[in-house]
Amino acid sequence: MALSQTGIRRWYLVHKWTSIVCTAFLLMFCITGLPLIFHHEIDELTRAPVLSEQTEGTASLDAVAADAVGKHPGWHNIFISYDEEEPIIYAAVGPTLTAGDDTGKLYLYDARSGEHLNAPPFDEGVMAFLLDLHAHLLMGIPGQLFLGVVGLVFLVAVISGVVVYAPFMRRLSFGTVRKDRSKRVKWLDTHNMVGIVTLGWVTVVGLTGFIITMTVPIQAIWQMDQLAEMAAPYKDAQPPEKLASVDAAVATVRNAVPDAKVSFVSWPGTQFSTTHHYMVALAGDTPLTERLINPAMVDAETGELTDVRDMPWYVQTLFLSVPLHFGDYGGLPLKIIWALLDIAAIVVLVTGLYLWLGRRRVPIEKRIAELNSGGLAEPAE
Repeated sequence: MALSQTGIRRWYLVHKWTSIVCTAFLLMFCITGLPLIFHHEIDELTRAPVLSEQTEGTASLDAVAADAVGKHPGWHNIFISYDEEEPIIYAAVGPTLTAGDDTGKLYLYDARSGEHLNAPPFDEGVMAFLLDLHAHLLMGIPGQLFLGVVGLVFLVAVISGVVVYAPFMRRLSFGTVRKDRSKRVKWLDTHNMVGIVTLGWVTVVGLTGFIITMTVPIQAIWQMDQLAEMAAPYKDAQPPEKLASVDAAVATVRNAVPDAKVSFVSWPGTQFSTTHHYMVALAGDTPLTERLINPAMVDAETGELTDVRDMPWYVQTLFLSVPLHFGDYGGLPLKIIWALLDIAAIVVLVTGLYLWLGRRRVPIEKRIAELNSGGLAEPAE
């Protein structure tokens, strides 16, 4: 159904102002996101630890945890996780059980021998700076939540852009760039054509980016919902005075779920566990589902398996959003496609900015009237 003149004008104004508000941030997202698509490959070339030629063996998680926390007397183990591609274990420790990246430390160990690996800190270097800028505006959680608002504005700009594009270009073949018209018309056609071609991708990246910025509230909901339910039977129990073996806890889970792939282990009292349990995260076995985890709860005092559950849909959505956002689930070919689409998005943003800075003073009503009279109106700006 065709929109009225008033309807087109409203959508035009929505697209214009939402685009203006978020353009600078979107350029930052696209520019910083381009190298981040290849962050694993870049880290492999510039910051990867040197691994021995050993091919067999399994490191003791208890020994790894003891060595990591022993570097900081009085600190606590937070989690141990496994690298998805290399035989590396990451051990996180901090001054408190809920310490974040800003106060905690992350150490690397050979997953076969348990040997501590010398590697540059993850929170230093160009890639760490770009990730912090891309995800938090260098402002921590407040910056992350603010970027969530920017993501919503961007999605409105995309939707309104499609609505505005359709009536102004309906008399042209899809993707037409009118080279016989003025330079400005060619820029407008290029802007609209590339924008429509990349529509699906920018929508996916924008939506997943917004979901990622909601990590803190999603995590809080899970803690109040499923995690609180799993902790309920222990509400009157005293916290364990002595923790059971981490290796034994993992072995218990593997015996109960033989096909399980252990992704990481969270200590009692940390953000992914209760005060009475180790949380042993079980991951899928494909490039996409390996980002999905299901919690297996092990009593941290007795070492008994007490619960295995599927994560709620909203947490699974968050886990899936990360590889979708960076194209990090289909190997290098998909990353190259993501990079080309990222460059195309930069073209859309730059042409849109150019057109706005050199905008004509022709009212939208005049262009709508020309469109309704049967002429080929210049697309909306």
